[in-house]
Amino acid sequence: MLSDVYRKDIDELYKTSIVQQTAFWSIVKRKIGLDSIALNFKSKKSNLYNDIISDSTINSDLLVIIQKVNNTDSIAYVPYGPELEPENEFQGVFLEELSESLRSFLPKKCFMVRYDLCWESFWTKDSSFIDNQDNLITEPSIKSQEIRFNFNTINWNLRKSETNILPTNTLYLDLQSELNTILERMKPKTRYNIKLAQKKGVTVRIADLSDLSIWYSLYTETANRNGLYLNDIKYFKAILTTKADTTKSPADVYYLIAEIDNKPLAAMFLIITGNRSSYLYGASSNINRNYMATYALQWFAIRLSKEKGCKEYDMFGISPNKDVTHPLYGLYRFKTGFGGQIFHGLGCWDYPFDHEKYNIFKSIEIRNQGFHIN
Repeated sequence: MLSDVYRKDIDELYKTSIVQQTAFWSIVKRKIGLDSIALNFKSKKSNLYNDIISDSTINSDLLVIIQKVNNTDSIAYVPYGPELEPENEFQGVFLEELSESLRSFLPKKCFMVRYDLCWESFWTKDSSFIDNQDNLITEPSIKSQEIRFNFNTINWNLRKSETNILPTNTLYLDLQSELNTILERMKPKTRYNIKLAQKKGVTVRIADLSDLSIWYSLYTETANRNGLYLNDIKYFKAILTTKADTTKSPADVYYLIAEIDNKPLAAMFLIITGNRSSYLYGASSNINRNYMATYALQWFAIRLSKEKGCKEYDMFGISPNKDVTHPLYGLYRFKTGFGGQIFHGLGCWDYPFDHEKYNIFKSIEIRNQGFHIN
């Protein structure tokens, strides 16, 4: 299925709309102490898709982050990759062969590969699992998912992770229409809140590194309010200062602050890669929430993205449905107000090389409610 698999320079990673599969992302991770490798591979279209008329060769690649778990052992993490997405019936076989091809390029003590797949979930075409508003109501048991995913594989070695690292459910806004049309697609309450923020005098500006402390203050408030993992400020400094303009897969980073009378109310990181902009991180103050600064921020980001030529806007992370008890329901309610198309991905899937070490890792991960490796 795969041929000509080889390691290449990170700078040679192909241009993509997926931030986490760019040379830019690799540089960010290197700044916070994580190694990564880039691998190139080829495959015939007939090995990936049905009803192929011209059986040409597809040339693709992926970024792999190497994460140490102790002094000797490591795991290979593929964030939102591979980008190449075969048809459903070929996906398990493809990942199995890719995993086996990766072995010789990984550290000797690497005991698993984790793919954080942004491939569309199998269950989104099944009315037993999805409603008419694209909400994912439920999913099959993990055992059933593994049977489905390992169909036609040789080793039956793909395992559904107990946790997902990056968001599995997101919302994509189509930016190819006129701004008025984009506004019309929003819910009335969202349009009202955008206008209310403008009426109250909320302004949005593009900030820089000198204002990073503002971000971290708002971010800390947000993390504490919602019980989120708190990244060190060095992580955001790495994102804001990384340049990958000489690579094949650069990114443009915009740090935006919404404020009233020079008082910061909300902030976000917008990253543009390929023809997509992504709302990667957001934060807001616990006070003056009636100013609707987060709505002003999103509307500014949408207009900026369109100005920069983006065709779509990834709002990056919502709950799978309208369940008010879900930790991300607040984001679902806020983000779906802007319109767009809900997307459900497959999430994290593991391919163990050493099952004994994998099982130990998995038990620790469950006990610690997730091992932070993004």
